[in-house]
Amino acid sequence: MSSPAPLAELVGPVIRDLARRSGHDLTRWLTQTARLRGCAEPVRLTGETVTVDASSGQVLHTYTTAAEPHGQLLVRCGNRRASRCAACAETYRRDTFHLIRAGLLGGSKGVPATVRTHPRVLATLTAPSFGPVHRGPDKRGTLQPCHPRRTGPACFARHPSDDPRIGQPLDPDGYDYAGHVLWNAHASDLWRRFTIYLRRHLAGAAGLTHAAFNEQIRVSFAKVAEYQARGVVHFHGVIRLDGRDPDGATLPPPGWATTELLDGAIRSATAAVRVQAPDVGQSNRDLAWGEQVDVQHIAPGELDGDELTEQKVAGYIAKYATKAAESSGTLDRRIRAADLSRLVEQGATEHAARLIRTAWELGNPHTHPGLLHLRLRKWAHMLGFRGHFSTRSRAYSTTMGALRQARTDYRQAQLAADGLPDPDATLVLGHWRFAGQGYTPGESALAASFIDHVPKEERNDHH
Repeated sequence: MSSPAPLAELVGPVIRDLARRSGHDLTRWLTQTARLRGCAEPVRLTGETVTVDASSGQVLHTYTTAAEPHGQLLVRCGNRRASRCAACAETYRRDTFHLIRAGLLGGSKGVPATVRTHPRVLATLTAPSFGPVHRGPDKRGTLQPCHPRRTGPACFARHPSDDPRIGQPLDPDGYDYAGHVLWNAHASDLWRRFTIYLRRHLAGAAGLTHAAFNEQIRVSFAKVAEYQARGVVHFHGVIRLDGRDPDGATLPPPGWATTELLDGAIRSATAAVRVQAPDVGQSNRDLAWGEQVDVQHIAPGELDGDELTEQKVAGYIAKYATKAAESSGTLDRRIRAADLSRLVEQGATEHAARLIRTAWELGNPHTHPGLLHLRLRKWAHMLGFRGHFSTRSRAYSTTMGALRQARTDYRQAQLAADGLPDPDATLVLGHWRFAGQGYTPGESALAASFIDHVPKEERNDHH
């Protein structure tokens, strides 16, 4: 590989290119870059808009990208992956934080303050074992022996948290890679069935029929997916019990609906869920949750010590919203057949590379036609998982779309205060075309040096 070019060799040609017609091009490019607020992979658009008075039809304003540098407009990519764009991922994380927090604290975003008195827990559902892997410190950070076994593969080392061997199989040849990929591919269905079973088990524990329970109680939740070091998905979910209201309002549940009732039903429902995977050489492969189910009660208020509070839960869940499979040693983009032979060279671990190849093989339409609906080749870089990382039930709290709309309304109010046309009284007609994504190497270096001098509070979104 050739050595990287010096910064001056990259930035110099960029500045000359941007200023080829006038200094205005460079100034406008810097203005666009500042408005991106640190976005690392902006989308390039070409097109035009016309703003028309809705009542009279008078043209109030026209805009075209023809006058922009390179004839393109730069807009934020909106990627939630921190590995791809830290700035846009931070916006996504903050949105997730406020969504989770609203459902715990209430008093805003359409959620009543009484939700703080409802039974609610933080539940973590994990996958089963597909073979022994190297393990790191426990929850308290204490180093522990790694799988000391009398028979079979063993490792007696005490791995620190930054040891790259954590999560890697002790015996790769004996590891169930097919089962691992299939479990990831069905993880979303396992969660869906869990929510169904949870309602049934709550009804049974309360001595009610399913119909009678649903007339009185609504189960609300918000959850995020996280990859463990071994490359398998598990879920963190805030689960809350609400009283049922004919008009759809969120009410306190009856007194018999307790946190202890919810805790027990989560554990029993998790143990009961089964999903039968398609036959790939091992018949009757039933997919289920792992034995490790963690249920923690969420205390109201800002308490000291180790108690789990609303703020802690919201921050804990939100931090996982911007992480994906790349945190377990795989790649953060889709792959093609040509990539399979050089996955490790591109940054994947040996374990992740083998999972990717297994997903690619299982996605072969000729040898495994029964797995086509799983789209394993499309999601091979995600190790088979194709679900949404952040989901919520309808009544839990606000939506991501509502939070984005609030930012849009705030920005439009700012523009109206500057004398621009009222968006409620105008009609905007536009035509846009995708022209590419990302900076050139020189633009990226120039943008980075420019953003470093912009105050952090000006680069971040405000809620």
